[in-house]
Amino acid sequence: MPQLNPIKIRFYGAKDIDRLPQLQQLSAADRMAIKAVAQVLPFRANNYVVEELIDWENIPDDPIFRLTFPQGEMLSPEHLDKLVWHINHSESEDLHQVVSTIRSHLNPHPAGQVEYNVPTLNGDRVPGIQHKYPETVLIFPTAGQTCHAYCTFCFRWPQFVGMDNIKFATRESGLFQDYLRQHKEVTDVLITGGDPMTMKARHLSLYIEPLLGSDFEHIQTIRIGTKSVAYWPYRFVTDEDADDILRLFERVTLAGKHLAIMGHYDHWKEIETEIAQEAIRRIRSTGAQIRTQAPLIRQINDSSQVWIRMWQEQVRLGCIPYYMFIERDTGAKHYFDVPIIKAWEIFQKAIQKVSGLARTVRGPVMSALPGKVLVDGVAEIFGEKVFVLSFLQGRNPDWCKRPFFARYDDKATWLTELTPALGKQEFFYEHQLKEILEKGQ
Repeated sequence: MPQLNPIKIRFYGAKDIDRLPQLQQLSAADRMAIKAVAQVLPFRANNYVVEELIDWENIPDDPIFRLTFPQGEMLSPEHLDKLVWHINHSESEDLHQVVSTIRSHLNPHPAGQVEYNVPTLNGDRVPGIQHKYPETVLIFPTAGQTCHAYCTFCFRWPQFVGMDNIKFATRESGLFQDYLRQHKEVTDVLITGGDPMTMKARHLSLYIEPLLGSDFEHIQTIRIGTKSVAYWPYRFVTDEDADDILRLFERVTLAGKHLAIMGHYDHWKEIETEIAQEAIRRIRSTGAQIRTQAPLIRQINDSSQVWIRMWQEQVRLGCIPYYMFIERDTGAKHYFDVPIIKAWEIFQKAIQKVSGLARTVRGPVMSALPGKVLVDGVAEIFGEKVFVLSFLQGRNPDWCKRPFFARYDDKATWLTELTPALGKQEFFYEHQLKEILEKGQ
Protein backbone atom coordinates (compact mmCIF):
# COMPACT_ATOMS: atom_id res chain seq x y z
CA MET A 1 0.00 0.00 0.00
CA PRO A 2 1.23 3.61 -0.48
CA GLN A 3 3.20 5.31 2.30
CA LEU A 4 0.89 7.03 4.79
CA ASN A 5 2.20 10.38 5.92
CA PRO A 6 2.23 11.30 9.62
CA ILE A 7 -0.52 13.66 10.67
CA LYS A 8 -0.62 15.74 13.84
CA ILE A 9 -3.76 15.53 15.92
CA ARG A 10 -5.76 18.73 16.42
CA PHE A 11 -8.75 19.04 18.71
CA TYR A 12 -11.97 21.01 18.41
CA GLY A 13 -14.11 21.96 21.40
CA ALA A 14 -16.98 24.24 22.35
CA LYS A 15 -14.91 27.36 21.66
CA ASP A 16 -14.57 26.31 18.03
CA ILE A 17 -18.29 25.88 17.28
CA ASP A 18 -18.69 29.33 15.69
CA ARG A 19 -15.31 29.10 13.95
CA LEU A 20 -15.64 25.76 12.21
CA PRO A 21 -16.61 26.58 8.62
CA GLN A 22 -18.43 23.25 8.24
CA LEU A 23 -20.91 24.31 10.95
CA GLN A 24 -21.88 27.57 9.35
CA GLN A 25 -24.66 25.81 7.46
CA LEU A 26 -26.42 25.35 10.80
CA SER A 27 -28.55 28.11 12.26
CA ALA A 28 -27.23 30.28 15.07
CA ALA A 29 -29.76 28.60 17.40
CA ASP A 30 -28.47 25.14 16.51
CA ARG A 31 -24.88 26.20 17.08
CA MET A 32 -25.85 27.68 20.44
CA ALA A 33 -27.54 24.38 21.34
CA ILE A 34 -24.31 22.52 20.61
CA LYS A 35 -22.38 24.94 22.82
CA ALA A 36 -24.96 24.65 25.59
CA VAL A 37 -24.99 20.83 25.67
CA ALA A 38 -21.18 20.86 25.56
CA GLN A 39 -21.27 22.61 28.95
CA VAL A 40 -22.82 19.47 30.44
CA LEU A 41 -21.58 16.52 28.37
CA PRO A 42 -17.97 16.29 27.18
CA PHE A 43 -17.27 17.54 23.67
CA ARG A 44 -14.08 16.95 21.76
CA ALA A 45 -13.59 16.09 18.10
CA ASN A 46 -10.32 15.81 16.22
CA ASN A 47 -9.23 16.64 12.69
CA TYR A 48 -9.50 13.02 11.50
CA VAL A 49 -13.13 12.77 12.62
CA VAL A 50 -13.99 16.21 11.24
CA GLU A 51 -12.16 15.89 7.92
CA GLU A 52 -12.37 12.16 7.12
CA LEU A 53 -15.38 10.60 8.83
CA ILE A 54 -18.19 13.17 8.88
CA ASP A 55 -20.20 13.73 5.71
CA TRP A 56 -20.85 17.46 6.01
CA GLU A 57 -23.36 17.32 3.16
CA ASN A 58 -25.57 15.21 5.43
CA ILE A 59 -25.61 17.04 8.75
CA PRO A 60 -27.25 16.93 11.19
CA ASP A 61 -28.24 13.40 10.14
CA ASP A 62 -24.73 12.08 9.50
CA PRO A 63 -24.13 9.31 12.08
CA ILE A 64 -20.56 10.33 12.93
CA PHE A 65 -21.69 13.92 13.40
CA ARG A 66 -24.28 12.75 15.93
CA LEU A 67 -21.67 10.52 17.54
CA THR A 68 -19.29 13.40 18.23
CA PHE A 69 -21.13 16.76 18.14
CA PRO A 70 -23.66 17.36 20.94
CA GLN A 71 -27.25 17.91 19.85
CA GLY A 72 -29.78 20.14 21.60
CA GLU A 73 -32.24 17.27 22.02
CA MET A 74 -29.74 15.43 24.23
CA LEU A 75 -31.05 17.52 27.14
CA SER A 76 -34.61 18.22 28.18
CA PRO A 77 -36.09 21.42 26.70
CA GLU A 78 -36.19 22.94 30.20
CA HIS A 79 -32.52 22.22 30.87
CA LEU A 80 -31.46 23.44 27.44
CA ASP A 81 -33.39 26.72 27.76
CA LYS A 82 -31.93 27.32 31.22
CA LEU A 83 -28.38 26.71 29.96
CA VAL A 84 -28.78 29.05 26.99
CA TRP A 85 -30.16 31.79 29.25
CA HIS A 86 -27.28 31.47 31.72
CA ILE A 87 -24.67 31.38 28.95
CA ASN A 88 -26.05 34.70 27.68
CA HIS A 89 -26.86 36.43 30.96
CA SER A 90 -25.20 35.09 34.08
CA GLU A 91 -21.82 34.92 35.80
CA SER A 92 -19.67 31.83 35.35
CA GLU A 93 -20.35 30.73 38.96
CA ASP A 94 -24.09 30.64 38.27
CA LEU A 95 -23.58 28.69 35.05
CA HIS A 96 -21.35 26.21 36.86
CA GLN A 97 -24.10 25.57 39.41
CA VAL A 98 -26.71 25.04 36.70
CA VAL A 99 -24.40 22.62 34.87
CA SER A 100 -23.70 20.65 38.07
CA THR A 101 -27.41 20.37 38.82
CA ILE A 102 -28.21 19.10 35.32
CA ARG A 103 -25.41 16.53 35.50
CA SER A 104 -26.78 15.20 38.76
CA HIS A 105 -30.01 14.26 36.92
CA LEU A 106 -28.12 12.20 34.30
CA ASN A 107 -27.22 9.17 36.44
CA PRO A 108 -23.43 9.73 36.28
CA HIS A 109 -22.38 6.22 37.31
CA PRO A 110 -24.92 3.54 36.31
CA ALA A 111 -25.03 -0.08 37.50
CA GLY A 112 -23.55 0.63 40.94
CA GLN A 113 -20.01 1.21 39.68
CA VAL A 114 -19.02 3.52 42.53
CA GLU A 115 -20.95 1.81 45.32
CA TYR A 116 -20.31 -1.86 44.56
CA ASN A 117 -17.51 -2.39 42.02
CA VAL A 118 -14.54 -0.77 43.79
CA PRO A 119 -12.64 -3.44 45.77
CA THR A 120 -10.61 -3.15 48.96
CA LEU A 121 -7.04 -4.09 49.75
CA ASN A 122 -6.13 -4.59 53.42
CA GLY A 123 -9.33 -2.83 54.40
CA ASP A 124 -8.92 0.23 52.16
CA ARG A 125 -10.70 0.93 48.86
CA VAL A 126 -8.39 0.63 45.86
CA PRO A 127 -8.79 3.74 43.65
CA GLY A 128 -8.93 3.29 39.91
CA ILE A 129 -9.95 -0.38 39.99
CA GLN A 130 -13.26 -2.14 39.42
CA HIS A 131 -13.78 -5.82 40.24
CA LYS A 132 -17.37 -6.82 39.46
CA TYR A 133 -16.85 -10.35 38.11
CA PRO A 134 -14.45 -12.80 39.80
CA GLU A 135 -12.16 -13.43 36.83
CA THR A 136 -11.88 -9.86 35.45
CA VAL A 137 -10.41 -6.67 36.93
CA LEU A 138 -10.69 -3.24 35.28
CA ILE A 139 -7.79 -0.78 35.59
CA PHE A 140 -8.22 2.97 34.95
CA PRO A 141 -4.76 4.55 34.47
CA THR A 142 -4.79 8.24 35.37
CA ALA A 143 -2.92 9.20 32.19
CA GLY A 144 -5.54 7.43 30.08
CA GLN A 145 -8.63 9.24 31.32
CA THR A 146 -9.26 11.14 28.11
CA CYS A 147 -10.07 10.20 24.50
CA HIS A 148 -9.04 11.20 20.98
CA ALA A 149 -12.66 12.32 20.56
CA TYR A 150 -15.66 11.92 22.81
CA CYS A 151 -18.74 9.89 21.94
CA THR A 152 -21.93 11.75 22.76
CA PHE A 153 -23.50 8.55 24.16
CA CYS A 154 -20.51 7.62 26.34
CA PHE A 155 -21.51 6.01 29.64
CA ARG A 156 -18.18 7.09 31.18
CA TRP A 157 -18.79 10.79 30.53
CA PRO A 158 -18.15 11.75 34.20
CA GLN A 159 -14.49 10.79 33.67
CA PHE A 160 -14.05 13.78 31.37
CA VAL A 161 -15.98 16.67 32.94
CA GLY A 162 -14.14 17.34 36.19
CA MET A 163 -16.39 15.27 38.47
CA ASP A 164 -13.35 14.12 40.46
CA ASN A 165 -15.41 12.82 43.37
CA ILE A 166 -16.77 10.02 41.17
CA LYS A 167 -13.89 9.65 38.72
CA PHE A 168 -12.04 6.36 38.37
CA ALA A 169 -8.25 6.72 38.10
CA THR A 170 -5.22 5.02 39.60
CA ARG A 171 -1.94 6.91 39.84
CA GLU A 172 0.04 4.14 41.49
CA SER A 173 0.43 1.04 39.35
CA GLY A 174 2.02 -0.84 42.25
CA LEU A 175 -1.23 -0.77 44.22
CA PHE A 176 -3.25 -2.61 41.59
CA GLN A 177 -0.38 -5.07 41.23
CA ASP A 178 -0.57 -5.81 44.95
CA TYR A 179 -4.29 -6.37 44.58
CA LEU A 180 -3.80 -8.79 41.70
CA ARG A 181 -1.17 -10.73 43.64
CA GLN A 182 -3.75 -11.38 46.36
CA HIS A 183 -6.48 -12.43 43.91
CA LYS A 184 -5.37 -15.49 42.02
CA GLU A 185 -8.91 -16.03 40.70
CA VAL A 186 -8.35 -13.10 38.32
CA THR A 187 -7.39 -14.26 34.82
CA ASP A 188 -8.21 -11.15 32.80
CA VAL A 189 -7.11 -7.54 33.22
CA LEU A 190 -8.95 -4.88 31.21
CA ILE A 191 -7.10 -1.57 30.89
CA THR A 192 -9.75 1.01 30.20
CA GLY A 193 -10.68 4.65 30.58
CA GLY A 194 -11.18 7.05 28.93
CA ASP A 195 -8.89 5.48 26.41
CA PRO A 196 -5.53 3.93 27.38
CA MET A 197 -4.30 4.48 23.81
CA THR A 198 -4.08 8.22 24.48
CA MET A 199 -1.11 7.32 26.68
CA LYS A 200 2.44 7.28 25.41
CA ALA A 201 3.88 3.80 24.93
CA ARG A 202 6.29 4.26 27.85
CA HIS A 203 3.41 5.10 30.20
CA LEU A 204 1.20 2.26 29.04
CA SER A 205 4.09 -0.18 29.47
CA LEU A 206 4.28 0.70 33.19
CA TYR A 207 0.89 -0.94 33.59
CA ILE A 208 1.42 -3.86 31.23
CA GLU A 209 5.06 -4.96 31.57
CA PRO A 210 4.82 -6.03 35.25
CA LEU A 211 1.94 -8.36 34.36
CA LEU A 212 4.30 -10.36 32.15
CA GLY A 213 6.42 -11.44 35.15
CA SER A 214 6.35 -14.61 37.24
CA ASP A 215 4.18 -13.02 39.96
CA PHE A 216 1.29 -12.86 37.54
CA GLU A 217 1.17 -16.26 35.90
CA HIS A 218 -2.55 -16.38 36.77
CA ILE A 219 -3.17 -13.41 34.43
CA GLN A 220 -3.85 -15.08 31.09
CA THR A 221 -5.39 -12.22 29.11
CA ILE A 222 -4.71 -8.51 28.89
CA ARG A 223 -7.42 -6.45 27.27
CA ILE A 224 -7.19 -2.82 26.16
CA GLY A 225 -10.46 -0.98 25.64
CA THR A 226 -10.05 1.68 22.97
CA LYS A 227 -11.90 3.89 20.51
CA SER A 228 -8.61 4.94 18.88
CA VAL A 229 -9.00 2.30 16.15
CA ALA A 230 -12.00 4.32 14.93
CA TYR A 231 -11.23 7.91 15.98
CA TRP A 232 -7.42 8.04 15.66
CA PRO A 233 -5.99 5.01 13.80
CA TYR A 234 -2.78 6.98 13.23
CA ARG A 235 -1.96 5.90 16.79
CA PHE A 236 -0.85 2.54 15.40
CA VAL A 237 0.61 3.68 12.09
CA THR A 238 2.32 7.07 11.97
CA ASP A 239 2.32 8.54 15.51
CA GLU A 240 5.87 9.06 16.76
CA ASP A 241 5.71 6.07 19.10
CA ALA A 242 3.42 3.88 17.00
CA ASP A 243 6.17 1.31 16.52
CA ASP A 244 6.86 1.33 20.28
CA ILE A 245 3.20 0.51 20.90
CA LEU A 246 3.38 -2.42 18.48
CA ARG A 247 6.58 -3.71 20.10
CA LEU A 248 4.82 -3.58 23.48
CA PHE A 249 1.97 -5.62 22.02
CA GLU A 250 4.49 -8.14 20.67
CA ARG A 251 6.10 -8.51 24.11
CA VAL A 252 2.72 -9.41 25.58
CA THR A 253 2.03 -12.13 23.04
CA LEU A 254 5.61 -13.46 23.15
CA ALA A 255 5.25 -13.77 26.93
CA GLY A 256 2.43 -16.24 26.31
CA LYS A 257 -0.40 -13.89 27.23
CA HIS A 258 -3.44 -13.30 25.09
CA LEU A 259 -3.72 -9.64 24.09
CA ALA A 260 -7.21 -8.50 23.09
CA ILE A 261 -7.76 -5.02 21.69
CA MET A 262 -11.40 -4.23 22.47
CA GLY A 263 -12.12 -2.00 19.49
CA HIS A 264 -15.14 0.29 19.74
CA TYR A 265 -16.72 0.70 16.31
CA ASP A 266 -20.22 2.17 16.19
CA HIS A 267 -20.70 2.41 12.41
CA TRP A 268 -19.14 0.91 9.29
CA LYS A 269 -17.94 4.39 8.26
CA GLU A 270 -15.32 4.18 11.01
CA ILE A 271 -13.69 1.12 9.46
CA GLU A 272 -13.67 1.96 5.76
CA THR A 273 -10.78 4.48 5.55
CA GLU A 274 -7.36 3.38 4.38
CA ILE A 275 -5.67 4.42 7.62
CA ALA A 276 -8.24 2.55 9.74
CA GLN A 277 -7.61 -0.67 7.83
CA GLU A 278 -3.84 -0.25 8.01
CA ALA A 279 -4.10 0.17 11.78
CA ILE A 280 -5.98 -3.12 11.99
CA ARG A 281 -3.36 -4.87 9.87
CA ARG A 282 -0.49 -3.59 12.02
CA ILE A 283 -2.18 -4.49 15.31
CA ARG A 284 -2.92 -8.02 14.11
CA SER A 285 0.69 -8.45 12.96
CA THR A 286 1.77 -8.38 16.63
CA GLY A 287 -0.29 -11.46 17.49
CA ALA A 288 -3.01 -9.42 19.18
CA GLN A 289 -6.66 -9.96 18.38
CA ILE A 290 -9.19 -7.19 17.81
CA ARG A 291 -12.65 -7.83 19.23
CA THR A 292 -15.29 -5.30 18.25
CA GLN A 293 -18.19 -3.95 20.25
CA ALA A 294 -20.71 -1.13 20.20
CA PRO A 295 -24.01 -0.07 21.69
CA LEU A 296 -27.14 0.06 19.58
CA ILE A 297 -27.90 3.78 19.38
CA ARG A 298 -30.93 5.45 17.89
CA GLN A 299 -30.33 7.77 14.95
CA ILE A 300 -26.83 6.33 14.47
CA ASN A 301 -26.87 2.55 13.96
CA ASP A 302 -30.47 1.45 14.68
CA SER A 303 -30.68 -0.47 11.42
CA SER A 304 -29.86 -4.10 10.75
CA GLN A 305 -28.18 -3.05 7.49
CA VAL A 306 -25.61 -0.97 9.39
CA TRP A 307 -24.68 -3.92 11.59
CA ILE A 308 -24.59 -6.39 8.68
CA ARG A 309 -22.18 -4.21 6.75
CA MET A 310 -20.08 -3.45 9.83
CA TRP A 311 -19.76 -7.08 10.95
CA GLN A 312 -19.00 -8.32 7.44
CA GLU A 313 -16.27 -5.73 6.99
CA GLN A 314 -14.81 -6.45 10.42
CA VAL A 315 -14.60 -10.18 9.68
CA ARG A 316 -13.01 -9.49 6.29
CA LEU A 317 -10.30 -7.48 8.03
CA GLY A 318 -9.70 -10.18 10.63
CA CYS A 319 -11.59 -8.69 13.58
CA ILE A 320 -13.91 -10.68 15.83
CA PRO A 321 -17.43 -9.25 16.40
CA TYR A 322 -17.99 -9.45 20.16
CA TYR A 323 -20.89 -7.42 21.59
CA MET A 324 -23.96 -5.45 20.59
CA PHE A 325 -24.90 -3.55 23.74
CA ILE A 326 -28.11 -1.81 24.68
CA GLU A 327 -27.40 1.83 25.50
CA ARG A 328 -26.83 2.27 29.24
CA ASP A 329 -29.16 4.26 31.46
CA THR A 330 -26.98 7.35 31.81
CA GLY A 331 -26.31 10.67 30.14
CA ALA A 332 -28.48 11.40 27.10
CA LYS A 333 -30.08 7.94 27.09
CA HIS A 334 -33.49 9.36 26.18
CA TYR A 335 -31.97 10.65 22.93
CA PHE A 336 -30.21 7.42 22.01
CA ASP A 337 -32.20 4.58 23.53
CA VAL A 338 -34.03 1.92 21.56
CA PRO A 339 -36.79 -0.30 23.01
CA ILE A 340 -35.55 -3.74 23.97
CA ILE A 341 -37.85 -5.40 21.46
CA LYS A 342 -36.53 -3.26 18.61
CA ALA A 343 -32.94 -3.98 19.69
CA TRP A 344 -33.64 -7.71 19.56
CA GLU A 345 -35.36 -7.40 16.16
CA ILE A 346 -32.40 -5.49 14.70
CA PHE A 347 -29.95 -8.03 16.09
CA GLN A 348 -32.00 -10.99 14.87
CA LYS A 349 -32.34 -9.57 11.36
CA ALA A 350 -28.64 -8.77 11.18
CA ILE A 351 -27.28 -12.04 12.56
CA GLN A 352 -29.21 -14.11 10.01
CA LYS A 353 -27.51 -12.26 7.14
CA VAL A 354 -23.88 -12.88 8.12
CA SER A 355 -21.70 -15.97 8.00
CA GLY A 356 -20.81 -18.11 10.98
CA LEU A 357 -17.56 -16.21 11.49
CA ALA A 358 -19.53 -13.09 12.41
CA ARG A 359 -21.88 -14.97 14.73
CA THR A 360 -19.34 -14.73 17.52
CA VAL A 361 -21.18 -11.54 18.46
CA ARG A 362 -23.47 -11.58 21.51
CA GLY A 363 -26.44 -9.32 21.76
CA PRO A 364 -28.38 -7.40 22.52
CA VAL A 365 -26.79 -7.16 25.98
CA MET A 366 -27.55 -4.91 28.96
CA SER A 367 -24.57 -4.28 31.25
CA ALA A 368 -26.73 -3.73 34.33
CA LEU A 369 -26.36 -3.77 38.12
CA PRO A 370 -26.62 -7.58 38.52
CA GLY A 371 -24.48 -8.37 35.46
CA LYS A 372 -24.51 -8.66 31.68
CA VAL A 373 -28.04 -9.66 30.71
CA LEU A 374 -28.61 -11.12 27.25
CA VAL A 375 -31.94 -10.76 25.45
CA ASP A 376 -32.27 -14.24 23.93
CA GLY A 377 -35.60 -13.60 22.25
CA VAL A 378 -39.37 -13.46 22.58
CA ALA A 379 -41.58 -16.48 23.32
CA GLU A 380 -45.06 -17.44 24.42
CA ILE A 381 -45.26 -19.61 27.55
CA PHE A 382 -48.62 -20.79 28.93
CA GLY A 383 -50.28 -18.17 26.78
CA GLU A 384 -48.13 -15.29 28.10
CA LYS A 385 -45.80 -13.36 25.80
CA VAL A 386 -42.40 -12.98 27.44
CA PHE A 387 -38.83 -11.85 26.95
CA VAL A 388 -36.36 -14.72 27.32
CA LEU A 389 -33.29 -13.47 29.19
CA SER A 390 -30.08 -14.94 30.57
CA PHE A 391 -26.83 -13.81 32.17
CA LEU A 392 -23.55 -13.81 30.27
CA GLN A 393 -21.87 -12.52 33.44
CA GLY A 394 -23.29 -12.14 36.91
CA ARG A 395 -22.20 -10.85 40.29
CA ASN A 396 -22.85 -14.47 41.27
CA PRO A 397 -21.29 -16.71 38.57
CA ASP A 398 -23.98 -19.33 39.24
CA TRP A 399 -26.52 -17.05 37.54
CA CYS A 400 -24.84 -17.43 34.13
CA LYS A 401 -26.82 -19.12 31.34
CA ARG A 402 -29.90 -19.72 33.51
CA PRO A 403 -32.89 -18.61 31.43
CA PHE A 404 -35.45 -16.34 33.09
CA PHE A 405 -38.50 -14.55 31.82
CA ALA A 406 -39.84 -11.00 31.86
CA ARG A 407 -43.24 -9.78 30.79
CA TYR A 408 -43.25 -8.55 27.23
CA ASP A 409 -43.13 -4.74 27.17
CA ASP A 410 -42.72 -2.95 23.85
CA LYS A 411 -41.82 0.32 25.61
CA ALA A 412 -39.11 -0.95 27.99
CA THR A 413 -35.54 0.11 27.20
CA TRP A 414 -33.68 -1.24 30.25
CA LEU A 415 -33.67 -4.12 32.71
CA THR A 416 -35.12 -2.04 35.55
CA GLU A 417 -38.22 -1.36 33.44
CA LEU A 418 -39.00 -5.09 33.13
CA THR A 419 -41.11 -7.14 35.54
CA PRO A 420 -41.10 -10.90 36.17
CA ALA A 421 -43.39 -13.07 34.07
CA LEU A 422 -45.40 -16.21 34.77
CA GLY A 423 -46.73 -15.03 38.11
CA LYS A 424 -43.32 -14.55 39.75
CA GLN A 425 -42.92 -11.74 42.26
CA GLU A 426 -39.24 -11.20 41.55
CA PHE A 427 -36.52 -12.42 39.20
CA PHE A 428 -34.62 -15.48 40.45
CA TYR A 429 -31.45 -13.51 41.23
CA GLU A 430 -32.96 -10.55 43.12
CA HIS A 431 -32.79 -11.91 46.68
CA GLN A 432 -29.17 -12.95 46.28
CA LEU A 433 -28.34 -9.63 44.62
CA LYS A 434 -29.62 -7.73 47.66
CA GLU A 435 -27.42 -9.86 49.93
CA ILE A 436 -24.37 -9.31 47.70
CA LEU A 437 -24.90 -5.55 47.59
CA GLU A 438 -25.48 -5.29 51.34
CA LYS A 439 -22.28 -7.25 51.97
CA GLY A 440 -20.35 -5.02 49.57
CA GLN A 441 -21.36 -1.73 51.17
